[in-house]
Amino acid sequence: MTLDEILTGLFPDGHDVTNDRGILTGSGALKGDGRALVVGVAGRTALGIDDAIRLSRHVLASIGVDSGPILVIVDSDSQRMSKRDELLGLNEFLAHLAKCLLFADLNGRPTVGILYGHSAAGAFLATALATRVLVGIPGADPAVMDLPSMSKVTKLSIAVLEEKAKSTPVFAPGLANLAQTGAVHLIWDTSAPLADQLGALLGDMPDTRDRRGALGKERAGRLKAEDIAGRVHDLALQQG
Repeated sequence: MTLDEILTGLFPDGHDVTNDRGILTGSGALKGDGRALVVGVAGRTALGIDDAIRLSRHVLASIGVDSGPILVIVDSDSQRMSKRDELLGLNEFLAHLAKCLLFADLNGRPTVGILYGHSAAGAFLATALATRVLVGIPGADPAVMDLPSMSKVTKLSIAVLEEKAKSTPVFAPGLANLAQTGAVHLIWDTSAPLADQLGALLGDMPDTRDRRGALGKERAGRLKAEDIAGRVHDLALQQG
């Protein structure tokens, strides 16, 4: 689906979302009642420091103003790895954007990521994966880390990683694999009205507790993450 088709499908009663050089801001009328704030990245734009701080400001300005959801719509490249962005602290700007989304979610603005195109690396972590729930549109092409980059980090050959990816979703890019690991909460049906599917999701939103580990365990995509996280949490409480 194209961005225009998605926005029209989500907001049949109208929206004012603008696309300024790949950065989305605005809002849309929810079916039934209320409005959703919209931020995001479009056109496979690389996310740099200027974009991250602009989106962060938009999110922070909405807190306390309304209680509608924040939709983070994403089709990005990875982060913008220019010399300027790196020297000015790109990692901090991306972390700030992720924390703004998490803060908004904990303060009355439930966040929903909608991944409709590509996304990877830091840009993916700071936008789509920083939301309470992430929805995938069929055809989306996410990758937390591509296999050549993973090969450099793990020191395993691409051939070995490709073989592991056949049976272990954490090694594999793609929407289905991220859904199996629990990173993607659900995949929408493009033959059904998006506004209805958004309404159903908002009406049955999970609480703010991160459930990705539990979903990964249920779906047999990440069998140990939930238990290990639970043990770390319990140990932290004991250390109090």
